[in-house]
Amino acid sequence: MLTGKHILLIIGGGIAAFKSLDLIRRLRERGAHVTPVLTKAGEAFVTPLSVSALAGTKVYGDLFDLTDEADMGHIQLSRVADLVVVAPATADLMAKMAGGLANDLASTLLLATDTPVLIAPAMNVRMWQHPATQRNIATLAADGVACVGPNDGDMACGEHGPGRMAEPLEIVAAITAHLTTGPLSGKRILVTSGPTHEPIDPVRYIANRSSGAQGAAVAQALMALGADVTFVTGPADAPPPEGAHVIPVQTAQQMLMAVQDALPMDAAVFAAAVADWRVAGASTRKLKKSKDGMPNLTFAENPDILKHVAQMSDGRPPLVVGFAAETDDVIENATAKRVRKGCDWIVANDVSVATGVMGGADNTVSVIDDTGIENWPKLSKIEVAQRLAARIAKALG
Repeated sequence: MLTGKHILLIIGGGIAAFKSLDLIRRLRERGAHVTPVLTKAGEAFVTPLSVSALAGTKVYGDLFDLTDEADMGHIQLSRVADLVVVAPATADLMAKMAGGLANDLASTLLLATDTPVLIAPAMNVRMWQHPATQRNIATLAADGVACVGPNDGDMACGEHGPGRMAEPLEIVAAITAHLTTGPLSGKRILVTSGPTHEPIDPVRYIANRSSGAQGAAVAQALMALGADVTFVTGPADAPPPEGAHVIPVQTAQQMLMAVQDALPMDAAVFAAAVADWRVAGASTRKLKKSKDGMPNLTFAENPDILKHVAQMSDGRPPLVVGFAAETDDVIENATAKRVRKGCDWIVANDVSVATGVMGGADNTVSVIDDTGIENWPKLSKIEVAQRLAARIAKALG
């Protein structure tokens, strides 16, 4: 997968530096050569000996090491890699990159390189949300620096929110995607997946049987062709694909907001099984049995996310693909749905209990567009995803 690729790994100073050790191991498992650069701050969290042992090579750290300058030099070191990865990318390192500072080996390499750069930010949530950091990340993005993460979660400092460094396998997937040339390289694609959970009260909710397996497979297949995928997922059983920008949600309203925030995109695939209804005014306390009998639940219609995006007058993705999960008159209902929603394609499938599609490994679909109906044989969900990804690549080509 990464056989023969040279990765220059810059390890910044932060508690997330311990993940860099696993990252090195994962990269070498896949055949990559890793040249590590450890900042002085990074040495406070991981030792040069541990980094060197895992990388199987020397660790660089001193800008003015005469032996290194005689052997290779920091300029050459910055240019022999296929990709420069900064993990963790601290607020300080990002600020140096954005400002063009070069007062140590790591920042000098980043300023001197003509190699693509991928960063994995890691910092306190307030530092990540600070306007200065957001300005810096915007500057770096405009300069062509790619980014993976940060993720939401608990911090070592005890706070919670965005700022956790992406997991090593997520970074590996991002590296692989960055170094993979494919028909979807440079394309940004949105994929929704999984069910939504619509609360009745704090302990009960309305849901469906979707496992999220088909949506996750579609996202993985798109990334395998080089796409940059944003994956908006409800509480699915299937794990999210490694390397995607994952946005977890619970309800249909949250999913709509996440989709709107993610746009614009080159394409959008709506594989999520969004609940059509929610309980209006869900109780904030657990509903109890009473002598008066069952509680009365009033339902409200959820937003139609596919229709909303497909009929946007501004910012609509050039290709909008919907899914139609039907139990009766599959083709007829899906064809009508495509017209009603205004999407370009509908992927129709029979999800009646006898098919075993919901929660199963296989699927039988028909792709409907303005030229007609394309019936596919029974395939694994992974094979369905690969065929659909290839079709998308051809359409966007």
